[in-house]
Formats: sequence, structure tokens, C-alpha cells
Amino acid sequence: MHISAVGRRTRRALQAAVVAGALVITSVGLAGPATAQTDLGENEISHSKNVKPVAHIPRQGPLVNATHSDLAFWGDYAIQGSYGGFTIYDVTKPRRPRIISQFSCPGGQGDPTVSEDGKLLFFSVDSARTDDSCASDSTSPADPDAWEGIRIFDISDVTEPEYVKSIQTKCGSHTHTLVPGKDKAHLYVSSYGPDEAFPNCQPPHDSISVVEVPLDDPESASVVAEPVLFPDGGAPGTAGCHDITVFPQKDLAAGACMGQGVLMNISDPVAPKVITTVSDPNFAFWHSATFNNDASRVIFTDELGGGGAPTCNERIGPERGADSIFDITGVGDNRKLKFRSYFKIPRHQADTENCVAHNGSLIPVKDRDIFVQSWYQGGVSIVDFTDPDNPAEIGYFERGPISEDQLTGGGSWSAYWYNGFVYSSDMTKGLDVLRVKGRGFGKANKIRLDYLNAQTQYSITKD
Repeated sequence: MHISAVGRRTRRALQAAVVAGALVITSVGLAGPATAQTDLGENEISHSKNVKPVAHIPRQGPLVNATHSDLAFWGDYAIQGSYGGFTIYDVTKPRRPRIISQFSCPGGQGDPTVSEDGKLLFFSVDSARTDDSCASDSTSPADPDAWEGIRIFDISDVTEPEYVKSIQTKCGSHTHTLVPGKDKAHLYVSSYGPDEAFPNCQPPHDSISVVEVPLDDPESASVVAEPVLFPDGGAPGTAGCHDITVFPQKDLAAGACMGQGVLMNISDPVAPKVITTVSDPNFAFWHSATFNNDASRVIFTDELGGGGAPTCNERIGPERGADSIFDITGVGDNRKLKFRSYFKIPRHQADTENCVAHNGSLIPVKDRDIFVQSWYQGGVSIVDFTDPDNPAEIGYFERGPISEDQLTGGGSWSAYWYNGFVYSSDMTKGLDVLRVKGRGFGKANKIRLDYLNAQTQYSITKD
């Protein structure tokens, strides 16, 4: 989501329009009111026969009013970020997840990743704070003393997380991506929204921040590079990146960088190099990227309306606020992106439901490309893109509108497969656990991972 990180002037204005129900998306040529195509009542649950909801934990404790965001996993634990801190769940029994601990530490939007040894949690802060502490207050990004960036927590004892270190980064940290290493990890910090009035976020901001974390001495973590990705300014609308997904086995990364999608060579993790870019007049905001199992294909998502608008309807159509599927052709630094098709959920949503393509991950089904994805109030979709020219939804889970009377933000922020189950982070409802069954899913559901950060992908054996 990109409009709701506090402290960016233009995003606050857009969010106010969404709340008022007055958002006009001129770039997609709206004409007249949308016709709702869903008959679900408020908060009523619907799902396909091959998707079974098996558990739900509502928001509670010190984070009861915090907007939930992304997810990370290590061992038998799921970590759910939020604008107010994070929650650690024991998912040893996915049908009966238990909250182990909650850590209150405000700072939107709370994107989490976990180190490969499960000892460290990295947490993005993309809202201007009076300082880096968990007792800080919100302030203006025009304040030269404001802080935004990365927080590091020690979670080796999941019942008692400890705040270890903060690292300030230019324009904050909207999201970040873990690039693993034996003795040290690197974080690619994605941020955007430069403004001449913001001392710590000056235009053109055509770079990312690279944070180096010595794994045995995380207190010495620091920004070691700020590589310029777009020395020529990039495509219109580009002023940083929203999200980057890495595929370490191939020294490859895919970046969703606002006005364009990019492929990068990350053989030197401190100096990622853009090798090709692609743009699309149907895309309003390049939001995230997911490779298939062998990194021969990539899905980019378009977060039209910033995640706060109702775009899953006939009026917007199937090619906006959607996924785009690309083949990766060529080798080495000669690789290119070849467009194949769009995908958008076929279930039209009501005018009161924010709905657009958002975060997802692969389900490791042998010889098939299967993607599970969140769509805010469009719910969770299971997509088969094995035939990249004819992707199809093969399963879904969703709730009816939070409100039938006014546009109200909510729904699934992230939906990820982990060790046989799909975990959905619902912004206002809590955590949902789903079981997917059917042809091919049986073997996939037996695969076990040691950890999962969805933006750090590996080839998963599916035999």
C-alpha cells in the first residue's frame, strides 16, 4: 500500500479523498458509478470449494487498533507487522495459531523480514517520528530532526523481543528486502515521495539505500551504499522504488519502481545494477514483483489508487489495477522482459470496497506456476499462470464489504503460502489461515521451509 504511510503530503491528500469517497482516478478514464457485482453482506465470508478457512485470530492486545501489514516466517513462527508494532504467532499447529508476544513500537507501515537464523527481525518505518524510540511521536517530514528508516529487533527469545538498533535512511523505509549472506546480510531499502520541503527526502531520489548488517554484531549495522538506479531519471513517475524482490540463486532482482518495472544484477549486493526496464500505460503504480520457481518469469502488480480505491469492477476493467506477467528472455546482462498478459480477479467488488492487486507468493506445485495473492477487500486469490497468455483464478477467499454504506479501507494486505497453509494478514480483522486442496496441492503442502521472507525467493524443489 502506498498512500497510507504518514508524512507524505501528496499521499495524505489522496487518502483524504478516499476517506471522503471522492477519489477520482483520471488516468483510467472513469465515467459514471460502478455497478457492484457482489452479493455478499457486510463481513460475510465466501470461498471456493478448494480453499478452506481453518483459523482466524482477531486484532487484540496493545495492537488492537493498529493496521496490520506484511508477514514473515521462521520455523514454527509467523510474524505480522503493523503500523503499531508486530505480533509473533506460534503456528506449529496452523489450525490453532497462538500469539506468543506483541511488541508495541509505532511507525508505519511495519514491513517485517527475519534473518535466516531467526534471531533478528528487521522492521520498516516510513512515517516521520520525533526520534527512533518506540515512545516517539509522529511529526512532519519537514522537520530536519525527524527520523525514519529501519529498526532491528533481537527475537532469539520470541517471548521477549528486544530493540537492538535503528538506521536512518533517506525518505524512510516503505519496504525492504533481505539479501542473505553467510556473515552479513544486506537490506535493500525502498522508499519514495521526495519533496524539496523535506530535508531528509530530497528530489530526485533515484536511488535505494543498502544497509549492511553483520549478523554477529547487528548494533554496527549501517547504510553502506546508496546506488543510483535511474541516472537518467527513469520512466515518468519514478522517484525511488516501492518494492524489490531478489532471487539470490541467480543474482537477480525484480524491482517495482513506481513508474516502471526493472530487472537488476545483484552479483555484487552492495552495487545492484539495472539491466533492463519496462513500462506500461495501463499501470499507474508498479507495486511489487514475484518470480516463478526458476526465475524465467515474473509477475508485477499495479496498485492503482494506492490501495484505497474500489478498482475491482467493470468500470475499471481487467487491465488496470491488475497483475502483468512477463517472460524473462536472454542471459546475463542481456536479459529482457517480454509481456505476456494481464490478470485480474473476475469477482467484481462493491464501490465501498478498496480492492486492487497486492502482495503474494508462489505455491510450489510441481510443473505449474501457481500464485496466491491478496487483493485487499477482494480477498485472497489463487492464480494459475502456467500458461502465461491465459492466467486464471482457480480458488479464492473473501469477505463482504466492511461497510455497505461508505468506502472503508481494509482487507487482505498480504497472502503467502508457508508450509502447507496460506496466511493472510487482514488490515483490520487480524490473521486468517487457509488450506488449499486439489490437484497438485497435496505434494506442495508437504514441502517444508525453514523460513520465508516473500521478497527473498528461492527455487523450491517440487518433486
